[in-house]
Amino acid sequence: MKYTYYGQSCFSIEADGKKFLFDPFIKSNPLAKDVDTTKIEADYILVSHGHSDHVGDLVELAKQTDAQVIALVEVAGWIKSQGVEKVIDINFGTQTLPFGKLRTVWAVHSSSNPDGSYGGNPAGFVLELEGKQIYFAGDTALTLEMKLLADLHHLDYAILPIGGHYTMGVDDAVIAAKYINCEQVIGVHYDTFPPISIDKEEAVAKFKRENKTLLLPAIGETISL
Repeated sequence: MKYTYYGQSCFSIEADGKKFLFDPFIKSNPLAKDVDTTKIEADYILVSHGHSDHVGDLVELAKQTDAQVIALVEVAGWIKSQGVEKVIDINFGTQTLPFGKLRTVWAVHSSSNPDGSYGGNPAGFVLELEGKQIYFAGDTALTLEMKLLADLHHLDYAILPIGGHYTMGVDDAVIAAKYINCEQVIGVHYDTFPPISIDKEEAVAKFKRENKTLLLPAIGETISL
């Protein structure tokens, strides 16, 4: 299984012969200026909520890749209005999709679509791929809801926001990792804007002190999970 980071909360996972792209926002991120979006491939695009720093390149990449887009109903409606035809609208709970099971879970944040229309509730996802369970929290603050995931899943990796200000910061993400009982964390949603800049060495050290591993791949870097 391969994980490629594209900056902010955009990344892809390649598993089971499929490519999953999450929250595509690349071109407007100055830190991702070296990413060639024309080379990005996807079979599925998953969208956690409608904010522009999560859907900025969604329409273009959905049409370029001919991917199936998965989003909560309100965001899915906006996506369809942009001329994207292959859209699966979902809500909270467990869905059985062509690639397997997806659990859509609560995120404590806000949501609106780029045109200002109602974006419903933000979400996170748990996917089961190649025998591993992966949690992408989306944009969220720390919440007790996360403790449910330790009962429902044995998470191999958690992809958590760590930038603070708009989402969890590093300290809260460490607590979240304890709540969900996950040892391996991949950080996202940091450094893109001044309010979410972090000290990466300090962040890694804080997780290490709690016997957790924080992975911070560079933008454009691919790692094996």
